[in-house]
Amino acid sequence: MRDSVDATAFNSEQGNRARKLFAAVVLAALDDAIADDKKYGNGPEQIARWARSRDGREVLSCAGIDPNERVVEGLMLFVSKGIRTSVALSREECERRQNAALQHPKAA
Repeated sequence: MRDSVDATAFNSEQGNRARKLFAAVVLAALDDAIADDKKYGNGPEQIARWARSRDGREVLSCAGIDPNERVVEGLMLFVSKGIRTSVALSREECERRQNAALQHPKAA
């Protein structure tokens, strides 16, 4: 019985690690699209093409993200804002956005 519980916990841990790895690939794809947007002006189209591709849908699914059209539109919006993922996920940026939302509720 104990071996079964240990195996289940191990498999769950491995699954979480794999999801995090694929999430990192999604973040890298976003950063690449943002760089393309700054350089060539086609970042949102690039991320949409990737997310709709077979490989992109597979990576999104493995990251735990449902690869539907709403997600593609959200990725495109994120890229069009031009904020790198490392900055967008930082604590300072989250606090700045939260303060802006409190000061200007309709802007958020």
